[in-house]
Amino acid sequence: MKGKVILKKIGIGIITAALLLSQPMQLVYAEEENNPEATEEAADASPEEKTKEQIAAEEAAKKQASYDTPVDTNGLENWPTGPNVYAASAIVMDIDSGAVLYGKQIDEKRYPASITKLLTVLVALENANLTDKITFTDECLNFLEWDDANIGMRVGEEITLEEALYGVLLASANEVSYAVAKNVGENLGIGYDGFIELMNERAQELGCKNSHWVNANGLHDENHYTTAYDMALIASAVYQKEDFQRIEQTLEYKLGKTNLVEEERILDQNHKMLWPENYYYYPYAKAGKTGYTDQSKTTLVTMADNGNMRLAAVVLGDYGVDAYEDTRNMFEYGFGNFRKVMLSEQSKSEDIESFADSNAYIVLPEAVDFTNVDCEIQLSDSDVNNADMATAVYTYQGNIIGKAEVKVSDVYKAKQSAAVTEKKDSKKSTQTGAAKDEEISWKGYLPLIVMGGITVAILFVFLPIWLHLQRKRRKNRRRR
Repeated sequence: MKGKVILKKIGIGIITAALLLSQPMQLVYAEEENNPEATEEAADASPEEKTKEQIAAEEAAKKQASYDTPVDTNGLENWPTGPNVYAASAIVMDIDSGAVLYGKQIDEKRYPASITKLLTVLVALENANLTDKITFTDECLNFLEWDDANIGMRVGEEITLEEALYGVLLASANEVSYAVAKNVGENLGIGYDGFIELMNERAQELGCKNSHWVNANGLHDENHYTTAYDMALIASAVYQKEDFQRIEQTLEYKLGKTNLVEEERILDQNHKMLWPENYYYYPYAKAGKTGYTDQSKTTLVTMADNGNMRLAAVVLGDYGVDAYEDTRNMFEYGFGNFRKVMLSEQSKSEDIESFADSNAYIVLPEAVDFTNVDCEIQLSDSDVNNADMATAVYTYQGNIIGKAEVKVSDVYKAKQSAAVTEKKDSKKSTQTGAAKDEEISWKGYLPLIVMGGITVAILFVFLPIWLHLQRKRRKNRRRR
């Protein structure tokens, strides 16, 4: 097919060249394009500045519109109705099974702000030791603006990674986040940029499909974005780390004197749902991270445990303290309307031999029976002959209600082997057919190529003679 297209283009090109050579030459002038700068100036030039009242009214309308946006999971049959929230995107995920209990625009790309630091901490904990030294350089500090969260670290100052993580998680210190990425990256031999690449790779391993990370702290960048679903996966993964839980459950931390600073720095937990005396305190909340930029608006990640289920809630594009109210309402909905369904107690698919974890489960509301659940096997290895383990993804009307690591059966392996063979045969047949089409196409376009060649040859022979006669006629006219 490709050869056929190329031959057609050659033939058309020859004929076009011949026609052009036979026509008198003319000058063509392009029209002037619009001036982008002039367009921007026109857009900025409004008849009158908006008043504070007008701006407030517009914000209120946007907020109400966001609140009125339908919750996607409310459209599932026999699914309990979840609360409306002000957040543009929101999710409640079961941390241990990956089940989505509540979802509103969970795959829409949005700016994360400082909840980025959860991924930074996850990658650091998995690739470094808490006793490793973190040294601050000019590079760790010179990007800070006057209103960027920081704890006043100085060039040449040294602290441990554990101390640094308190600064990252409790105080959301941007310079400390940068220093963690830089030092851990350098210890790995990949530098700061390599650490950022590790963040992207780790996110992909967790199943994140709509995220891209360009820094370690979440300061705004148009190419730095995530989704509520991806962020819930990251939150679920980092919450599995005991060191993360220990640091997060600290409400106040004293960073002692360093090699350059004698005074203690007091680092307070910023997440209001974790403080018992705070109005927004939620007794089941165990960890979380706040975030805000002008572009992202309020972002919030919270992990909660009621003794029966562990849930992660994420809100993106929210409005100040409404993020706490939204999160509380989502948690109450999640804890109050769902149950665990143990997979070992249900009939297995013929594709599954056994579960890697005997306590594996999915999450369902009371009104939904297991017989209405779909299961898809996702191989972690492209070679089916060697892939004994895989991930079973359970869904209800397209919504994920749990995942489990399984040992695949011989029946499944046989089906996959047959599918691979069929795919190879189909590809081979397609390639053979394409080769035959290409061979035929040469024969079909040979007359066109020959005719075009003859035309060009004739023009090159007779065109100079014709031009000479034209010049001679013009000279004769002038002499008359």
